[in-house]
Amino acid sequence: MNYLRTLMRAKQLAKRPPAPWRIKLYLFVIAACLVIVGIEAFVGWPEWLTVDRGQVNP
Repeated sequence: MNYLRTLMRAKQLAKRPPAPWRIKLYLFVIAACLVIVGIEAFVGWPEWLTVDRGQVNP
């Protein structure tokens, strides 16, 4: 990773922070991903979403 580019991006974010709606959008997307991961961890992966590699459809 180019650290100079990362530092320049951090400088831009410090000078001009994103709009509040964009921050809320980012937090919503992160929360949705965490909910999906939590459901998958506690309930498990559904059988109907598992690919059966043994069958080939002609």
